[in-house]
Amino acid sequence: MDARRYLETVGSEVKGIFVENRSILSFEEWMDAFFRDPDRHARSSAQYLLDAIDHFGSDLVDGPQGKVRRFRLFDRPFDGGRGKVSGQEEAQGALYRILGNFVQARRANKLVLLHGPNGSAKSSIVDALVRGLEIYSRQNEGALYRINWVFPAEKLGKGSIGFGDKAGPDGELATFAHLEPELVDARIPCELKDHPLFLVPGKERRKLVEAGVVRRGRTDFVLSDYIAEGELCHKCRQIYSGLLAAYNGDYLQVLRHIQVERFFVSQRYVSGAVTVEPQLSVDASYLQLTADRSAGALPPALQNLDLFSPFGPLVSANRGLIEYSDLLKRQPESYKYLLGTTETGVLPLEHFLLHLDEVMIATSNEKHLAAFKQAPDFASFKARVELVRVPYLRQASVEQAIYDDQVTRASVGGKHIAPHATRVAALWAVLTRLRRPEPERHPPEVRDLVEDLSPMEKLRLFDDGRAPDRLTSGQARELRKAIPGLFAETEGSPRYEGVTGASAREIKTVIFNAAQNPAYTCLTPLAVLQEIRELCKDRSVYEFLQMESSDGYQDPEGFVELVEAEYLDQIDEEIRSSMGLITEERYHELFERYVVAVSHWVKGEKLRNRITGEYEWPDEARMVELEDIVKPDGEDRGPFRRALISAVGAWRLDHPGSGEVEYAKIFPDLFRRMRDHFFEERKRTLRRNKENVLRYLAEDERDSLLPKDRETVEASLRRLRESYGYCEHCAKDAIAHLMHARYA
Repeated sequence: MDARRYLETVGSEVKGIFVENRSILSFEEWMDAFFRDPDRHARSSAQYLLDAIDHFGSDLVDGPQGKVRRFRLFDRPFDGGRGKVSGQEEAQGALYRILGNFVQARRANKLVLLHGPNGSAKSSIVDALVRGLEIYSRQNEGALYRINWVFPAEKLGKGSIGFGDKAGPDGELATFAHLEPELVDARIPCELKDHPLFLVPGKERRKLVEAGVVRRGRTDFVLSDYIAEGELCHKCRQIYSGLLAAYNGDYLQVLRHIQVERFFVSQRYVSGAVTVEPQLSVDASYLQLTADRSAGALPPALQNLDLFSPFGPLVSANRGLIEYSDLLKRQPESYKYLLGTTETGVLPLEHFLLHLDEVMIATSNEKHLAAFKQAPDFASFKARVELVRVPYLRQASVEQAIYDDQVTRASVGGKHIAPHATRVAALWAVLTRLRRPEPERHPPEVRDLVEDLSPMEKLRLFDDGRAPDRLTSGQARELRKAIPGLFAETEGSPRYEGVTGASAREIKTVIFNAAQNPAYTCLTPLAVLQEIRELCKDRSVYEFLQMESSDGYQDPEGFVELVEAEYLDQIDEEIRSSMGLITEERYHELFERYVVAVSHWVKGEKLRNRITGEYEWPDEARMVELEDIVKPDGEDRGPFRRALISAVGAWRLDHPGSGEVEYAKIFPDLFRRMRDHFFEERKRTLRRNKENVLRYLAEDERDSLLPKDRETVEASLRRLRESYGYCEHCAKDAIAHLMHARYA
């Protein structure tokens, strides 16, 4: 390809994007855009952040507390999901409500402090928000504009301050905004990114915005104090006043020097999004512009002014967001200025005041926050801080999603990731975070049920609403109703559930270490469990390992055995299913016949015999036969049957128009008992089949298998690969471990 032609093509595309984005405007051109969409061009930083979150939309997702709103921005769809925030819908919702409150208060008047244990996704939440702002600012609806001052070269003409009158056609307002670079002597940007509306006098500005918003039919728009009452920064005010005096009060002549420039939020280039690490310095300062040689390019009427250019994180973040990472690791003296700045939006410097419009977000771990609450200064900060709790996750499936996203084949040296490798890590991590329930906080009818919950039972309840198999259907129903209260049980406590335990950061290290285990060809759950056992030996390193066990809770070493038992149950079911002794269709058929019989029994109706065609009463013996397998011990048959039909009816109401009823999804516990019962009766056959699989995978014994047995084994391995993701290596590891633990 010809280099010149290639560069011309790229240049054409860049110019097209520049023009399409309307990156450089005169003040008159910007006003035209404002008149077309006043509410979009008159937003404060809080309104802008709120609109950015809304831009990406939201979904209702199921959680332990029912349906909750999840904002798609935190899924980072613009980055292909990389770096997404798993869970934390409550923190997302709290942040969204606080921004809404800032809009109603007409000012971001508080510091938002995300607090939680180390590694609980506080920084990930802010990172996702910043990244969303960067993407939104590049959309047409997210356009942001700032002002620059342009002073043309002397050769354009002589005038009262060195410039001639350059009127446009038909007497329209002339502008220096679009001059070629060689025709410009000086271009002075506004470091605070002053809003173009600040060039409209205050009284006119409020009427202008409110009239435009009403004209657009917006009744919910709130005009912020920053837009309504804001003024040009100290430097811009000096230049404005100097030009106005030089032009004898001719406002339109002053506006010729205004260039309105579109800017984009960028953390990399420190524009509208800034992260401040712990440090011992004030976050803003200034330098004298007129002491610089470039001041010689200014017109004589401005050269006698003392122009100061502010700089620093607070300046760069104006009209966007600033994050104070680990704020409370600083000495209190270094952030006392935030007391006034958060409330008023004003930061006093030695020679002038900075008027700011930015959302301030900070992060802190619980230890530093607890220490700060004891400090004398906390009383002053308390009214100026919005606390948002970000605990460790307590849903194993959501925790697993973190590892599934970040633990890839490439990240573990090309090893195959065996099924359940991330699952066992997530189970153990969540178990370390759960606390023993407090039954006295719950209604009398469920206190005993809550008190008897084991850690694994509580985990399952939070994860998918699965009640313990030992409960009757009525007890299970009552316990499921109590899930929201159980999940929120410790919200008001400083030692809330999720404040201690293994962090996702530590678990990822465990998984990556397990991938280096030379004893396994794949990254297997067995390697992960082995690595967790090693971690449990470092009691002096991890605080959660030092806690006293309480009724089976807070017992990390014991949880390893619980997780291994859960893993064995899972692979046992998968391997049995892969052997094809009975299909899911067969289970569904048996259960469907039972439901039909029970339905007629509840209604007191006869049903038609499919063979004889005669109408008969439901076969009690057949119903009892299946109930002896699936019904919890101690539950009466009548209530069990009626509850089953009610559950089917409720599913039909929730799924109108659906065809076949998905019994396995409605009654997962009953189907699991059916499978276990069937395979228990065929344990000898299963043991022999699993031994054949191991012989086949040993290769040196493969030829000793009979052709029929060999076909069965190959079919089983194919199903394990296609349905569950096993390769031959991790299938061998799983079956060998299962045989040793369960079938020896």
